[in-house]
Amino acid sequence: QVKLVESGGGSVQAGGSLSLSCEVSGYTYSKYCMGWFRQAPGKEREGVAVIDSDGFTHYAISVKGRFTIAKDNAKNTLYLTMNVLKPEDTAMYYCVARTPTVRDYGGSWSVANEYNYWGQGTQVTVSS
Repeated sequence: QVKLVESGGGSVQAGGSLSLSCEVSGYTYSKYCMGWFRQAPGKEREGVAVIDSDGFTHYAISVKGRFTIAKDNAKNTLYLTMNVLKPEDTAMYYCVARTPTVRDYGGSWSVANEYNYWGQGTQVTVSS
């Protein structure tokens, strides 16, 4: 059974930094696309960043240059380093996973229902 457990959320002032972690267990496939989605109150879930087993990373335009996604295969852990945080980054952040890579899906990576594994989420709050 695949399990994703996020940690590292919290509250920070605008311009600050936070790092999120996602411990992955039970995922036995060699191919993967894993990453982070977020959902702010009253808004739809939004793809933030993913990394896949083809070695590609993808970022939402709104976070590119500020957020960095990484995966430690030895620790089975996914990370999201968030710098220069803005109030509009405030949301529940979810760790996600699926087997098909971005190339397998013709370049698609930010559609929520393409991911069949989700964590419980961790809250990030950025104050102005």
